[in-house]
Amino acid sequence: MSDTPESPRRGIKSFVVRAGRMGTGQIKALAELGPRYVLPFQAGRTLDPAAVFGRQAPLVFEIGFGMGGATAQIAQTLPDHDFIGCEVHEPGVGALLKLIGEQQIENIRIFQHDAVEVLEQMIAPASLAGVHIFFPDPWHKKRHNKRRLIQPDFVAKLVRHIAPGGYLHCATDWEPYAQQMLEVLAAEPLLQNTAADYAEKPSYRPLTKFENRGLKLGHGVWDLVFRKR
Repeated sequence: MSDTPESPRRGIKSFVVRAGRMGTGQIKALAELGPRYVLPFQAGRTLDPAAVFGRQAPLVFEIGFGMGGATAQIAQTLPDHDFIGCEVHEPGVGALLKLIGEQQIENIRIFQHDAVEVLEQMIAPASLAGVHIFFPDPWHKKRHNKRRLIQPDFVAKLVRHIAPGGYLHCATDWEPYAQQMLEVLAAEPLLQNTAADYAEKPSYRPLTKFENRGLKLGHGVWDLVFRKR
């Protein structure tokens, strides 16, 4: 996606396409494990998680998993949950597939597709136990703030797919975006904050190398955990 202003007619996108090199391990993982763990996007066809995973389990949906390290760790920390991750960045998909193969993780499946379309077209209403959105693009420049993922219209759409009592967990290392997230989520009538404002980092979310380095330099990280009423 370019940095030119978006047309008002264009819908929300959960991603920005970026170039990236593929390592040999990632290429091999895509070829060998992609057919099993990467799900095809099929517009209008509702996903059957029990058929995909071979069991009934709480389903967590992650938007933009990057290189997949945190996703793999969370899936291993919560083996009684199943995880659907959306990421359009092919090196990231390859990296997560490589981890799945190396660590024999069976409770992750991937969509290499825009998460907004996957939600709208393939995820049943009130079917998600949780949604993870970790470190989405903060679009630092003020004129680009409208491109941020966490906006009232998107959150309203997202909440429809979360089951009552399910949660939405967002995290960012950009304080102005954290403030916007808090404002937007608090204004959604179907969501209730689990904290007075920002939440303590839940134990299941691991610290990334980037985050750990930032914390040592005194940079902040803000977690927000809201539950659906």
